[in-house]
Amino acid sequence: MSTTEIRKENPVRELIPRNSAMDRISAKGLRRRGDVRSFFERTAHPNSAIEAAAVLDHRSRMSMVPMTGGLSPVSLGLALVDWASHLAASPGTLSRLTTQGSIALMLAIQYALIGKGDPSADPRYADKEWQTWPFCALASTHGVAETWWKEATVLRGMEHHHEDMVQLLSRQWLDMLAPSNWPWSNPKVIKTTLDSQGANLLRGAAHAYDDWRQSQGLLPLKPEEHVYRPGQEVACTPGEVVYRNHLVELIQYTPTTRKVQREPLFIVPSWIMKYYILDLSPHNSMVRYMVDQGHTVFMLSWRNPDESDALLDMQDYVELGVLESLAVITERCGGIPIHSVGYCLGGTLLTMAAAALARPGGVHHAPIAPLASMTLLAAQLDFRDAGEMGVLLDEAQVALIEDIMAERGFLTGHQMAGSFQFLRARDLVWSARMREYLLGEPDVPNDLMAWNADVTRMPAVMHANYLHSLYLHNDLAEGRYEVLGEPVSLGDLQLPIFAVGTLKDHVTPWRSAYKVKRLVRADVTFVLTSGGHNAGVVSEPGHAGRDYQLLLTKATDRRLSPEAWKQQAPHFNGSWWPSWHEWLVAHGSGMAPARQLSPLDSVGPAPGEYVMTRYRD
Repeated sequence: MSTTEIRKENPVRELIPRNSAMDRISAKGLRRRGDVRSFFERTAHPNSAIEAAAVLDHRSRMSMVPMTGGLSPVSLGLALVDWASHLAASPGTLSRLTTQGSIALMLAIQYALIGKGDPSADPRYADKEWQTWPFCALASTHGVAETWWKEATVLRGMEHHHEDMVQLLSRQWLDMLAPSNWPWSNPKVIKTTLDSQGANLLRGAAHAYDDWRQSQGLLPLKPEEHVYRPGQEVACTPGEVVYRNHLVELIQYTPTTRKVQREPLFIVPSWIMKYYILDLSPHNSMVRYMVDQGHTVFMLSWRNPDESDALLDMQDYVELGVLESLAVITERCGGIPIHSVGYCLGGTLLTMAAAALARPGGVHHAPIAPLASMTLLAAQLDFRDAGEMGVLLDEAQVALIEDIMAERGFLTGHQMAGSFQFLRARDLVWSARMREYLLGEPDVPNDLMAWNADVTRMPAVMHANYLHSLYLHNDLAEGRYEVLGEPVSLGDLQLPIFAVGTLKDHVTPWRSAYKVKRLVRADVTFVLTSGGHNAGVVSEPGHAGRDYQLLLTKATDRRLSPEAWKQQAPHFNGSWWPSWHEWLVAHGSGMAPARQLSPLDSVGPAPGEYVMTRYRD
């Protein structure tokens, strides 16, 4: 199915109610879309048996959402039936698993009885208290269960998607049942409770109550000790908003050097996050670092959408976000080529626009300067192996997400954050809750945590486009994705590319980020850095424990596998930011006098208005 067909037939469009806000969108310059019939009107007065059936289906699916946590019961059921059917049809495998499980359990009990369990391999059981009986028995038994289920969910003949789903679900279930999560089976909690005479549990109950209050939109009883406010503690690099439309603000930062690199630097963050992940506190702000290195930095700040933005789609994000901003930068910098940067899904969006500009005939848009280079930070272009985020996505799950979004016209930030927490429940839910509720030790907030809590929304139609076109159909990597009515090919990209992957990334696995090498006809400098999706990118010079690998591969060398690259790439200690700066300088044309910002060109001071918008969903 082509992108155009997806846009025309996207069922979520037919579920979103039309209201006067849609006219406000059109008045701000967005192209007028087709007539959208009110879902609520069709609920009350269905025009046909088909529409009445669709309304009933919608209500039925929505009634199951609270019981399944937003997961499609159809997807879950199919995966479990696939697994159970293949296990039942494999008596040899069933016998082997039963025998292996029995032997492993006996060994775990034997080691536990003599106090020689080895739970320390799991960080949850690293404390010395877990080496004593009976806690070593609990930890060893839990480890055996995890090993057994990991093997039991891999059956010959199963659909790979179902296999991944069953593995994920079994891991989540076992993580919940871990003895470290419960006060009566965690020796550290028991010891702390006895030593403090229960004060830890009282503090934990207070933390739990405060969390509940905030989940209900109420203020916590205890004010936050550390506050990170955009424009004050974070997102405080000086600059001006030089352009604003309905969807984005474009920030130009004030130079701190007398001379700058001739080519400006344009950064496109992901639309599912506030941009200041790249402009946190002054000491770890990528923006401030690049400005201090003599770069003219432009940053795109996405508007946090509301109900009136329900019909915005991916094409709007490409046009209003990337292409219009490039046109403004072109005008402000006199047509000088532009270094472009995309982070996470911002990199995906930037690549779409870059491919459209590179195709024969380019795009019919305001004049846009050539791209001097493209940097992709933990960005995914090929969604075939999309990591944990793609495990639960199939047609049935996307249909349910569309129903959820149709209720309000957007996916809430808390719903999106809940998906990340579900995928990393061991660290983000169970371990965190154990420390906070059972040990009474609240997390000490920092700028990264504050940014992570500053959630954003996604318009219904855009998110549906994204899920269908990229996650389900992989249109961009396979040359079917359309920008401005024509398909784009990543093979048209021949500009120098600097791509960054992170070792512990669960959103964009580094091997997936590495696929850019296979998709483009360009020299690719790939960096593999320590850390995860956020911490690996926000890796400022001086950050302890950071290291990375870096290796340039030529456009003619497209067959180097990720494993071969990892073996050949040299290791470096410290931050990868200086290497990136040197790479940009090497692909530039020298220095020029710094471009001073004029108050006449300013819409308002940085960080702008859009980043300040917060919602309690």
